[in-house]
Amino acid sequence: MSILNLFLSAGRAIADWRRRERAYAELMALDDRSLADIGVCRSQIRAVIAGENLRDRGAGPAPTVEATNFWSAQGRLNGLLTRPNL
Repeated sequence: MSILNLFLSAGRAIADWRRRERAYAELMALDDRSLADIGVCRSQIRAVIAGENLRDRGAGPAPTVEATNFWSAQGRLNGLLTRPNL
């Protein structure tokens, strides 16, 4: 691996970390009712940001019909994680 690739990888890792921290801060700023609307408990925010599948860990109920459409909680959270830097 060249030095340039090392710096590029480090830059990408820092950008990803900053994006996750920004998403975490935005979710933590929401009130409990807003979090419930998107199907996330405050204690689950770090796991959601990390991309863990909460259903595999036994947390939370099975998804409903509403949770399978584009505007589901995962779709909204993905929007937070993939928004371009402003």
